[in-house]
Amino acid sequence: MDTTDADALVGRLLDGRYRVESRLAHGGMATVYLALDVRLDRTVALKVMHGTLSADPSFVRRFIGEAKSVASLSHPNIVQVFDQGTDGSTVYLSMEYVPGRTLRDVLRGRGRLPARDALELMIPVLAALGSAHQAGLVHRDVKPENVLLAEDGRVKVVDFGLARAIASSNQTRTGLMIGTIGYMSPEQVTTGVVDARSDVYAAGVMLFELLTGRQPYEGESPMAIAYKHVHDEVPAPSSIVPDLPPIVDALVAQSTAREAEDRFADATAMLVASVEAHRTLPAGGSGVRAFYQPNPNRSSAGSPGPSGSPGSSGSGAEPPGRSGAPKPPPGVVPNQTLIQPKAAVLAAGTAPAGRSADKSGRSAEKAGKPKFKPHWFLIGLAVVMVIGMGITGVWLAQEDPVKVPELMGKTLTVAKGEAAKVGLTVEVLQSEHDNKITEGKVLRTDPAAGAEVDAGSTIKLVPSLGPVRVIVPNVAGLSEAEARTAIANAGLTIDEIKRIADKAVPRDKVIRSSPQIGTKVRKGGRIDLVLSAGLVMPDVTGMLREQAETTLREAGFQVNVVEQIDDAQPGTVIAQSPPAKAEVNPGDTANLTVSKSDNFQWPWDQDDDDSIEGFVTIPNVMHKNVQDAQTELQTAGLKVKTRKIAHGGSGLVKAQRPLAGAVPPGTEIWIWH
Repeated sequence: MDTTDADALVGRLLDGRYRVESRLAHGGMATVYLALDVRLDRTVALKVMHGTLSADPSFVRRFIGEAKSVASLSHPNIVQVFDQGTDGSTVYLSMEYVPGRTLRDVLRGRGRLPARDALELMIPVLAALGSAHQAGLVHRDVKPENVLLAEDGRVKVVDFGLARAIASSNQTRTGLMIGTIGYMSPEQVTTGVVDARSDVYAAGVMLFELLTGRQPYEGESPMAIAYKHVHDEVPAPSSIVPDLPPIVDALVAQSTAREAEDRFADATAMLVASVEAHRTLPAGGSGVRAFYQPNPNRSSAGSPGPSGSPGSSGSGAEPPGRSGAPKPPPGVVPNQTLIQPKAAVLAAGTAPAGRSADKSGRSAEKAGKPKFKPHWFLIGLAVVMVIGMGITGVWLAQEDPVKVPELMGKTLTVAKGEAAKVGLTVEVLQSEHDNKITEGKVLRTDPAAGAEVDAGSTIKLVPSLGPVRVIVPNVAGLSEAEARTAIANAGLTIDEIKRIADKAVPRDKVIRSSPQIGTKVRKGGRIDLVLSAGLVMPDVTGMLREQAETTLREAGFQVNVVEQIDDAQPGTVIAQSPPAKAEVNPGDTANLTVSKSDNFQWPWDQDDDDSIEGFVTIPNVMHKNVQDAQTELQTAGLKVKTRKIAHGGSGLVKAQRPLAGAVPPGTEIWIWH
């Protein structure tokens, strides 16, 4: 993006939300604007990516992913990312606006710092990096330009993930080198592979610069400096500033070791060592509080500068008394994030300055002695870079994005196999309950299905525990209201309630539940209850008195009998109280009204003995199976009428009327069961 494009955004409402107020800084990857979030009415810093990057779909995809990762970080020393979006061809980040200065401004304005002050600045930086490392994020471009000193005394690190987004875009696949040469770790130069220890190396170089006022290496080209990172040891700060304590030399030495395994494992480990070193140093120094205030003689951008920009550094002129600081190579912006074809960088490579001078300071050329070392150096450097580019190409090729397969609802074994087919590994997280996905199957993945990730990445699987299951509480013997409360407290609901006679359970109390008490069921499930109706009054009307009394007493009733003149067969129950099917308690009294008649006569009764000719004898079917009793009576030529004494019945004949005797064929016989 050129200046014209940048100015065109001023005054524009970006994405319908951010009103661009002014341009704060312009750098190699992005331009930073001061903007107003009209939706939340707050001032923000907008980092707008340059057009060459925003036109690359792979960069935009990676940029969005990295923005989400950085937005998840919550640390007081990390510039907060609020939002990410696109508006046409404009790709932007909305970030916390931090008025103040960059650490580069401090170095330009103050030069080197006392050891104690330098560590007081580094400690919050390491805390921010350590938080990111623990979350699995690597900064990749740690340098003073990306450290902000707010006016209220806070130290903030900016530009997490931006270098990674660019490193994973199509532009690097066409031979671009990404990073700031002065702070690149050896492995970053040779292979492009970085991890938390690469950030530790850059932090060590930054500490060296704070202590000495200069970077450890200088050269006539970026590759000359890169060569030294790969092949030389960072000198001890005390070799430049003799009065620095040994503990500071040791801190720089371990953090900038050429071999990554010799460095601190991550920024948190370096933080612990830095705090210990700070504790041992005597109090004193100029006090870092003064560093946080903007220099009144210089303008302050008041926001995080874009990666590779000089931030609020003005013209970048060296302050008085800094003649010993390294001079940038011709045509190279100091400490800018390098986005440049490797071939061009390689062509610009020369031998490190001063290598051709002998110990007396006289150059080989001035001494008239032919010197071939530069020639062999260039050949060696070319070989190193070709190998490095090859390794980097292989590494980048492995980062071709793959889509996360749809794994939800599949068993863990199947899910792992399908992930492996597309080059992904699996981390199984703690299982969670779900009402739809059965136990042992994948509930969800992180990232979700369809998301694009690097080949070889690890995706997270959350297995399902199935629905939350609860135990059906013991509600036996409770009233309906009490049972409803207990079941609701267990996370269940009542569906149907049935009532049955049960002389063993008091009336209106719960007999049982379905599913049974103690069974595990899905939370929110429905439970049926069976309540006791106590005793249900049997239907004994029409029975003979003796049979009715026996039936009632066996059911647990007291029996009271009164007689009443009626046309019915004498001794027949013509009424009962309580009525049939009424719910009563055990021990209640059943009142029976029985017919009484002195002149009752069967219709077929005659005065002579010949009247019984052609009659049939009534079989006694008491206590027989009802169906068998019906068959036997019908076989005898009689009609059968059946009645149930109570709901359900026993299936056996409990009463019969008439009980015995001779009757004409076709006479109705009543049986109760």
